[in-house]
Amino acid sequence: MARPTERLRRLVLPDQTGAERSFLGDVLRQETVGGALLLAAAVIALVWANSPWHDGYEHVREFAIGPLSVEQWAADGLLAIFFYVAGLELKRELVTGSLRKLSLALVPVVAALAGMVVPALLYVAVVSGSGDRSALGGWAVPTATDIAFALAVLAVAGSALPPALRAFLLTLAVVDDLGAITVIAVFFTDHLDLVALAVAVVLVGVYAYLQHRRVRTPWIYVPLALAAWWFVHESGVHATVAGVALGLLTRVRPDPDEEHSPAERLEHRIRPLSAGLAVPAFALFAAGVPVSAAALGAMVRDPAAVGVMVGLVVGKAVGVFGGAWLTATFTRADLNPDLEWRDMLAVAALSGIGFTVSLLVADLAFSSDPAGTARVKAAVLTASLVAAAIAVLLLRLRRRARQVTSS
Repeated sequence: MARPTERLRRLVLPDQTGAERSFLGDVLRQETVGGALLLAAAVIALVWANSPWHDGYEHVREFAIGPLSVEQWAADGLLAIFFYVAGLELKRELVTGSLRKLSLALVPVVAALAGMVVPALLYVAVVSGSGDRSALGGWAVPTATDIAFALAVLAVAGSALPPALRAFLLTLAVVDDLGAITVIAVFFTDHLDLVALAVAVVLVGVYAYLQHRRVRTPWIYVPLALAAWWFVHESGVHATVAGVALGLLTRVRPDPDEEHSPAERLEHRIRPLSAGLAVPAFALFAAGVPVSAAALGAMVRDPAAVGVMVGLVVGKAVGVFGGAWLTATFTRADLNPDLEWRDMLAVAALSGIGFTVSLLVADLAFSSDPAGTARVKAAVLTASLVAAAIAVLLLRLRRRARQVTSS
């Protein structure tokens, strides 16, 4: 029988062992590469959009390919691949991973939820305090964490930290992704075509049935997934919801004659496409905002932009750390012996990197105000850089303290 202290430590940050540890290591390495590609795409977008060829950037972004522009294909189409992988990851965590038991997932789940609620409240407070309540619809912009960027920063600045802390960040991001897609589906559906939605539901149901019947051929699944995505898009619900729905309906337990489950095989094949193409392409056409002195001055005078910066830099850190600490305190849980609360504070600051989903929500929340969208996107980029810098400083101070202690 496990001793009480051991049980409580598992409650806060359960150790990842065996196959799950190997899987986690693979995910972390791929997300780190994805973070580097994402950063490169964002830098290219900023340079291009602020160069003498900025008209060309706008022309490419608005160029129509079929029914959608290049920017819309990146946000609604390619980003659905990212959310499909997120759905696969969430399903795996719910069925076989660290979220399968509430007692094991309680702290990261509460921390993730608090990390969404507190930034939203701070945003509302800032915007309401300015007297201009027209921008209250952007409350969801600072609620998301970009796992690719966050893990890339953690890999560079916190390479000596225990795997349990990385596992906490990954679990936090999985719950955060679920919250983000729920917010998008519930709060950013302007109109609803019930016929198209019904067709999408039927197609998603067929996908689930085929999974249940152990059908494996991609010649059926690929057209089915594309059709489901299109009808979700046409229904008025954001098309990325289709990706999450299909991911959550994919089978994650292997049969006796299978070495890997369909979810594992699909994630292994599709994650490079998501990290190497889908997310960087979205960043390339979403991050191109003005960064001149005049543009930055307009940003700091915009209540919505200030609310986003406060929400990401302050709200995320306070929400994640406070949620974890309060949950651990009231459940009498203890940290993994290899960790201290200052490590958790660094990860809480790291969660303020809100890039991919924050930019997507900014497009949705301020779609009728292109200038406002640009200012809010600039605020997302600025806040993400500040949060990353704070996290790097905390991680390096912690690593130095560990080195002094060990010597």
